[in-house]
Amino acid sequence: MAEKNVDQARAAYGRFMDFLTQAMGAWSKTPGAANMGGFGAVQERAVGFAKENAERSFALASELSRAKDMQEMLTLQSRFVQTQMQTFGIQAQQLSWLMADALRNMQQPKG
Repeated sequence: MAEKNVDQARAAYGRFMDFLTQAMGAWSKTPGAANMGGFGAVQERAVGFAKENAERSFALASELSRAKDMQEMLTLQSRFVQTQMQTFGIQAQQLSWLMADALRNMQQPKG
């Protein structure tokens, strides 16, 4: 039953992210968005990271639902936290590089 709940949550999250992606796509076509330059790349990468992080969380939930005992649950959670901390560091670094590039591009004279 827990596995079914995880699958339902994963599907609902997928629908939400699809809606968010469509909304961002529509927003990027507005006249004001043209002035945002490279920030679209930041936005796309952030959404990609959110999807990846959510998928890892759903995978953990599935693994936890199949854990045989408390020790296995603690091991799974510990491994997950360690991996996510490393991942968050890498993601933050990549986003900061993209932000810096976007800001540089905005400051360059047009034409």
